[in-house]
Amino acid sequence: MTPTRRALLLSVAAGGIGLMTGSARASDPAERAYASSPFRRLTDAQWRQRLAPASYNVLRHEGTEYPGTSALLNEHRRGTFICMGCDLPLFRSDWKYESHTGWPSFYTAIAGALGRKTDLAIGIPRTEYHCARCLGHQGHVFDDGPRPTGLRYCNNGVALKFVAA
Repeated sequence: MTPTRRALLLSVAAGGIGLMTGSARASDPAERAYASSPFRRLTDAQWRQRLAPASYNVLRHEGTEYPGTSALLNEHRRGTFICMGCDLPLFRSDWKYESHTGWPSFYTAIAGALGRKTDLAIGIPRTEYHCARCLGHQGHVFDDGPRPTGLRYCNNGVALKFVAA
């Protein structure tokens, strides 16, 4: 994906293009654990072939699905939410809650499953998170969630699959 001029300028203003391109990712311990993953070697064309168009847009190009459209909003069974791109378990159903934002939300994640980076796409810094194994974009984390963590992992439903217990 070629960066836009605006994204490039915002990234440089924030301290370097590493924030935008992910070149600083090598320092993330969760991502280092999966450095040799075969999912990291898939080409864009292979990802496009593996994923539905909406999932491809979100996971590979940091798109966002429309709020209120995910079938996972109404998923209340016991189980695990896994990455649509590589099947890595990311969240347990016990951690899901109704945030009233229109996206599946969780107050914590499985340890070591997510990487993070600064996202400046809308002109203000946000914390983006992604699957540590395939680097697929999942969503953004905010500090307005419930106890015990106070976090809200706001996830795109098309980036997840649910596996019932």
